[in-house]
Amino acid sequence: MFKKSFLPPVADLLAFEAAARHHSISRAADELHLTQSAVSRQIRQLEQQLGIALFHRVRQRIVLTDIGRVYAADVRAVLQQLSGASQKVMASAGGGLLNLAVLPTLGTRWLIPRLGGFVARHPEVTVNFAARSEPFDFAQEPFDAAIHFGAPHWAGAACAYLMHEAVVPVCSPAFAERHAIRQPQDLATVVLLQQSTRPTQWAEWFEQVGVAGAPALRGPRFEQFAMIAQAAVSGLGAALLPSFLVEAEIAAGALTVLFPQALTSADAYYLVYPESRAQVPLLLAFRDWIVGEAQADAAAINPPAAARSSARPASSPGSASAGAGSRRRG
Repeated sequence: MFKKSFLPPVADLLAFEAAARHHSISRAADELHLTQSAVSRQIRQLEQQLGIALFHRVRQRIVLTDIGRVYAADVRAVLQQLSGASQKVMASAGGGLLNLAVLPTLGTRWLIPRLGGFVARHPEVTVNFAARSEPFDFAQEPFDAAIHFGAPHWAGAACAYLMHEAVVPVCSPAFAERHAIRQPQDLATVVLLQQSTRPTQWAEWFEQVGVAGAPALRGPRFEQFAMIAQAAVSGLGAALLPSFLVEAEIAAGALTVLFPQALTSADAYYLVYPESRAQVPLLLAFRDWIVGEAQADAAAINPPAAARSSARPASSPGSASAGAGSRRRG
C-alpha cells in the first residue's frame, strides 16, 4: 500500500517536470496553459512537501539542484508510465489488450501480414507491438509475450516452438550477372552482407558447401534482416537471409536465390510468455493461433510424404505416363 504522504499531487509533479525540462518557469507555464505564478506555487508546494530545494533561483533563471536533477528523471519516468497505462486502458475500449515484443523484421514481414486472421477471430482485442531484439525481464517490461530467436530458454517464461529458419544466399539479379556468380566459390570474390548478430553465418555456409578459404567475415554489417534485404535488393552485395522473410522480393524478381543449399541452425523462433500468465485465455488464444500459422507455413513448404504422393496422378500403363511424357515433349 502506498502512503499518501509520499505521493505529491500530480499537478505539482507536472509543473516540476515541465520546468525541469525547459529550465524555465515561463515556458513550463505556456506548455501547461497556466500562469507563471501558478507553476511557481505548485513547485514551492512540492519542495515544501519533500523538504528539499529542487531548483536554485539565479536571477531570472532556475537551475536544478543535484537532487532535483535525479528527482526530475524519476518523475519523468513515472509520468510516462502513468500516461502509457492510461493510453492502454483507453485503447482497449472494453475489449482485451495484448502487448507483444517482436523481432523487427519478423514482425513486419511475417507476423503483421497474417494478423488479420487473429483479429477476425477476436475483433474485440487490441494488439500492440514494440520492437525488441534481446531477451528482457517480463517483470520490468509491459509485455504479455514476445517472439524470441534462439534456444528455448527464457527466465521465468514458457516457450512455444514456432519454426526453424533456413537461410539461403540471395542477391539482385543484376548483381549476380555482373559478377558472373555461377557456383558457390564465386561468392568468395564478392561483397558479403553481414548480419551483425550472426557473424559466423557466412563461414558456416561456406563450410557446408565445401568452399575453403573464403573471406567469410568481410563485408558491411547490418543489425536487422530488413536492412540486409534492402541492401541486397539495391545491389550492394550478396546476403544470407531466411527465405520466408524475403518471399515477396523473390516472387517479384528483386532478389534471386543463388544456390539451393540452405543453412539451418539449431536455434529457432519461439513465442515466450510469463509462466504467471500461462492460463490467461487471451494469451492462450494468441499462442494457439500463431503456432497454427507457423505449422501451416511449414506444411506448405514441406508437405508430408503421403500428401505429396496423393497429389501425384496414379500411373497406369499407357495413360498417365504417356500423358506426362507428351507434356514434357510439348
